[in-house]
Amino acid sequence: MPSSRPLRSDARRNREAVLTSARDAFLAGEANIRVEEIARRAGVAVGTLYRHFETREALVEEVYRHEVDELCAAPADLLDKYAPDEALRRFLLLLVDHAAVGKGMGVALEAIMATDSPVFDDARARMAQALDRLLAAGAATGTVRGDVNGRTLLRALGGICGMRATDGWQDEAVRITGLLFDGLRFGAADAAPTAVTH
Repeated sequence: MPSSRPLRSDARRNREAVLTSARDAFLAGEANIRVEEIARRAGVAVGTLYRHFETREALVEEVYRHEVDELCAAPADLLDKYAPDEALRRFLLLLVDHAAVGKGMGVALEAIMATDSPVFDDARARMAQALDRLLAAGAATGTVRGDVNGRTLLRALGGICGMRATDGWQDEAVRITGLLFDGLRFGAADAAPTAVTH
């Protein structure tokens, strides 16, 4: 099992280089790329790669987790820069982009779907919490309905992004997400926040 001790700066750089190399390959559709090639592109030895990631599945999982980390850190920054409803709109579009990442990594992610990894359950829970934060901020200003929770909204987006097997799905998903956002604003002033069961 990898050490929990903080990595030296060179080891940290190597680890980040491997993650970047793997992510770029997966997004380019190279789902079956060999770990030796990932290491070569990262400029590290294969042994170095395996010191950070014991298996190929562990590498794929960490790439995906890194994507989710960046995604779920976005609401705080969005709320600092934009009004709550606009922050929510932008985050919904980031979720569509995330689904595109998932499509690019699809075959690679199948490898960890066959394991007991909790990565997908964790990702869904964190995305729902991020949406809850944005919805609550919008409801507090009367610009977003207060009777919808993050889990429900995430399910709606899941249905939209489920079209990703078809050509041109992302443009259509963006348009439908815009309609969903309009629905979240409709009647916002009348839909007072309520205790929504998660």
